[in-house]
Amino acid sequence: MALVKSPCYSIPKPHFQKPNSSTTNSSPRIHFITSSSSSPFTEKHSTDRYKRENWIYKNQLEPSCCAPFPPDSSSLRDYDIALQLPQLKKMLQVLREKRESKGFDERGEGKFGSVYLVGTGPGDPELLTLKAMRVIRSADLLLYDRLVSNEVLDLVGQNARLLYVGKTAGYHSRTQEEIHELLLSFAEVGATVVRLKGGDPLVFGRGGEEMDFLQKQGIQVKVIPGITAASGIGAELGIPLTHRGVANSVRFLTGHSRKGGTDPLFVAENAADPDSTLVVYMGLSTLPSLVLKLMHHGLPHDTPAAAVERGTTPQQRIVYAEIKDLADSIATAQLISPTLIIIGKVVALSPLWPYSSKVASTLVETR
Repeated sequence: MALVKSPCYSIPKPHFQKPNSSTTNSSPRIHFITSSSSSPFTEKHSTDRYKRENWIYKNQLEPSCCAPFPPDSSSLRDYDIALQLPQLKKMLQVLREKRESKGFDERGEGKFGSVYLVGTGPGDPELLTLKAMRVIRSADLLLYDRLVSNEVLDLVGQNARLLYVGKTAGYHSRTQEEIHELLLSFAEVGATVVRLKGGDPLVFGRGGEEMDFLQKQGIQVKVIPGITAASGIGAELGIPLTHRGVANSVRFLTGHSRKGGTDPLFVAENAADPDSTLVVYMGLSTLPSLVLKLMHHGLPHDTPAAAVERGTTPQQRIVYAEIKDLADSIATAQLISPTLIIIGKVVALSPLWPYSSKVASTLVETR
């Protein structure tokens, strides 16, 4: 194992329903965690997130080292949405009045705004496209995921409003259906809405679902691709995803289990092709089962592999190992999400690959 450490215009929508009185008190406050974090991404109750969204919480922010949130994630989610409700309604009203002042009635020509699904790449802001940069700076509202890096969010226009809709294991700040309704509600009043996603919006980003929903409602949707994690991180490590005579194809696989278990959602026999590269997104929890299935289907036990935490950011960490040792090596290094896993002979082409498999551990600074 080798560890490489690098530097309609009303809102009768379900997502706007206020929780019952048992969830919030008469003077609700958000208690955010003030301790610093090395994460390059938005953590759900971080100082950075609430400061970034001060427009929506106004004077409801109170720092706290102990974070006395409601006791369960469901109550916490409802609590948070209740605090957002007044300013979201106010913003909708302002946008509606602005639109009506331009002479657009309910059925008028050009009545709707536009929604952009924007990929921001794996984390390094310099991998953002020029088109994405232009749209980010001109948006009225940006709904952003957890894996949009803080450095990318710093590029947002001064007059834009940001709203976190990220998801982590066990906590979804908004359900997918609620995200759909938020996009629709603001597009209906003429806003330019940007849906910011890490990586590429159409690679395990649920962008296709959002696009399909909005288009059925008559909303114009434009997709701005981003560099998917496989490409960005592969380039960072010097791993070609395909290589003549080594790997003639590449397969992207989600490691998520729909029921939240430890068994991968799908592993086909041909995913164990030794002449192909396998890239696993969101696969930390299901990796042990995935590895067993791949080897059962014939993938050699000594196949090179890499697991990359927070790839392309200053906090990047990399574990190299043969596939038979990969799960244990990741556990030893205590890698956390987001971690991308690359499996295949091309991994050994990286200049950082420890050529002798007998080397137990190697630490290399790469950033």
